[in-house]
Amino acid sequence: MSYGIKAYKSVGVKDDLAVADPHRIIQLLMQGSLENMAKAKGAMERKDFAEKSRTVSKAMSIISALQHSLDMDVGGEVSQNLWSLYDFMVNHLMQASRESNPAKVDDVIDIMIKIKSGWDAIPVEDRQKGFQLLAERQSQVALASA
Repeated sequence: MSYGIKAYKSVGVKDDLAVADPHRIIQLLMQGSLENMAKAKGAMERKDFAEKSRTVSKAMSIISALQHSLDMDVGGEVSQNLWSLYDFMVNHLMQASRESNPAKVDDVIDIMIKIKSGWDAIPVEDRQKGFQLLAERQSQVALASA
């Protein structure tokens, strides 16, 4: 039964990613980091060190992916601030894992929830403008490399 649920969830996420726009992909990554941090916190409380290591590593990888997806040229100060926050979050998760400290995981969860809330609140019109800018930049890059 548990395997079926996991398989269903896995297919659901893969299907979601296959048709997702860039905004939705970032939402899914943020949600994935939150889920893995919650699992890591539970593993710390149960003293399940293998699960703690696996889920903290996964959360850190997702946060690093978010960090490296930032467009520093377009995002300016916002991107720089997010870069610093993501860097802090990864380092704090490393500390949390080393110390098996669920409170430090909570700190990172709180930050990610705030970032995700802001991301989720971006109006659809602004998302569309962002997609248009992204498409224009990709066209320029393609033309420049041709």
